[in-house]
Amino acid sequence: MGKEGGGGAGKKMFVGVVWNCAAELKFLITALIFLGLIIIGLQLFFPSLHSQYNPDLRLCISSSTEIQIPPPLPSPPPPPPPPSVKQDETLSSGIIKRAFNPYGSAAYNFIQMGSYRGGLNTFAIIGLSSKPLHLYGKPRYQCDWVPHDGNQSEIISTVGYKILPDWDPIIPVGGKLILHASTSGGGDRDADYTDKIESLIESPGSLNLSIFTSPPKYDYLYCGSSLYGNLSPQRVREWIAYHVKLFGEKSHFVIHDAGGIHPDVLQVLIPWMEKGFVTLQDIREQERFDGYYHNQFMVVNDCLHRYRFMAKWMFFFDVDEFVYVPPKNTIGSVLDSLKDYTQFTIEQMPMSNKLCLASDAGKTLRKWGFEKLVYRDVKRGIRRDRKYVVQPRNVFATGVHMSQNLAGKTLHKTESRIKYFHYHGTIAERREPCRQLVNSTEITSDGTPYVLDETLRRAAASIKRFELKTVGTRLQKMRQ
Repeated sequence: MGKEGGGGAGKKMFVGVVWNCAAELKFLITALIFLGLIIIGLQLFFPSLHSQYNPDLRLCISSSTEIQIPPPLPSPPPPPPPPSVKQDETLSSGIIKRAFNPYGSAAYNFIQMGSYRGGLNTFAIIGLSSKPLHLYGKPRYQCDWVPHDGNQSEIISTVGYKILPDWDPIIPVGGKLILHASTSGGGDRDADYTDKIESLIESPGSLNLSIFTSPPKYDYLYCGSSLYGNLSPQRVREWIAYHVKLFGEKSHFVIHDAGGIHPDVLQVLIPWMEKGFVTLQDIREQERFDGYYHNQFMVVNDCLHRYRFMAKWMFFFDVDEFVYVPPKNTIGSVLDSLKDYTQFTIEQMPMSNKLCLASDAGKTLRKWGFEKLVYRDVKRGIRRDRKYVVQPRNVFATGVHMSQNLAGKTLHKTESRIKYFHYHGTIAERREPCRQLVNSTEITSDGTPYVLDETLRRAAASIKRFELKTVGTRLQKMRQ
């Protein structure tokens, strides 16, 4: 019953709708017929209206607007000129802002950082290249020396060769001015793209030949790796004061800022820059092409070739590491004893980054890092990283822990003459490092045995006096 009732109501509603629509339709038809009769009557009695208002729609369109053929599209603009080559810039603060010039597209064929003469007939070009390009392709490098007068008959060409220290950077060394970098099927085996790169321009008379034979400007030059992160200005302060005193007046330190030289750290470096001990290079732009450890290999190789003829010895180590020579020795006497070697490596003394003496309780904030972190890791059976020193004129490329591209001998057994203390991680912490006070000469912490070693602690007072004498009181209130 319910179903039937519902169906009847539906039918009624449907019929009602049709009936209402029918009534409205009748009214509409009647109105249209009446309107048509009026129009016919107007045309019969007033024919002028018919001629004045022609119903031809084509006439309306043509009288209101003229149809015009659009003009042809202009030819596309010529391609933009190639980007200008950026140059290194010395800022008013004394910082050298380095330029990076990419060439190619997608994974760049080559990204140049620097080009340097390696002698009368050789050059070194420092930069980055795509790793897959070298894994799966056989890129070629040709170097041309083009004279300034443009005499084509005097162009000298040679095949450049590449050195891949730990893969990331590529250093074609050929001794010419223009580098032709060819992909040789890398990435696309059916294509061989070549980029022509003006790597070095020497104006007439600008080359000083004596630089290759004269005694170098510095006895010791430090080539630093890329510095990044929120570095502790106090730890940097201690490190630079310690090593300027150790290396002496004829030393220089090249610092590479990959984002780690924030304003507090810069305030530490400025006094030493003003004294001529430090060169700060802004290399933050290389982050666009980031590789292993902020392109560390490219950076140290650029430093090697940029200063190759300006230093007798070149040091490669980090800012949480402190070089040490035993008492009654100097850095000069030690290196003189090693002058027959192109390269020697330095043994590591790993130090705890949290264990301090209980007797320093309440005084740790006033003490320097290497003054209060006095426990050395003596765990056996571990192969520890070494750092190294080279005579750069005999080195062609370098790495992080040693060079494998040099002429001459390498010595590893040097621990009786020189070593370095490593305070791992302390440079990246802006807080008090002493987190455990110890009242013992030996302790095992987190499974690692430590012994008390106050070697650098004993040197702290003389380092502080040296800093005060050299740069005054400007850094006395430095924060962690």
